[in-house]
Amino acid sequence: MHDVVTRRLAHEPFGWRPTTLLIAVRRYRCTGCSRVWRQDTSAAAEPRAKISRAGVRWALVGLVVQHLTVARLAEALAVAWDTANDAVLAEGQRMLIGDPARFDGVAVIGVDEHVWRHTRKGDKYVTVIIDLTPIRDGTGPARLLDMVEGRSKQAFKTWLADRPQAWRDGVEVVAMEALPNREWVGGGASVLR
Repeated sequence: MHDVVTRRLAHEPFGWRPTTLLIAVRRYRCTGCSRVWRQDTSAAAEPRAKISRAGVRWALVGLVVQHLTVARLAEALAVAWDTANDAVLAEGQRMLIGDPARFDGVAVIGVDEHVWRHTRKGDKYVTVIIDLTPIRDGTGPARLLDMVEGRSKQAFKTWLADRPQAWRDGVEVVAMEALPNREWVGGGASVLR
């Protein structure tokens, strides 16, 4: 062993008080080639992350279940807004986009645009695609399937074209707003026939 360094990670808050997780990381040096390596800390956090895995899980639950803002999450974790936002987006992407079964049983989808970025940089809108099958069937809440950058009809058409034909054939209803060739069904929604 060569020495020990301390890694500081924002961790799940204690109440609403920010908590810092300190990890003693052993560094090793080969006496033959002078190569240096560190103890694996990937169980606690992603490499170069500033928030622990438990902290990221806490933030994701806060955002999705408790409807907290990213600013409130960042404050509770004592990190910058960008740090909290990037961590929550990456974890959401890993859990949602990385799950190939998320499209199973989808028969009714909802499509809408949403202001995602409140800055002048980049496209500030995303197209949100939601599984409405559980609501139609009375079995549970809607599920987020995906978010695609942009808010055009083309953004949704491209997303749909990337799905397998068998899956597209299983979709019975697409509820959407503000697109041509649609039938109004109330509440601002419409159905593409």
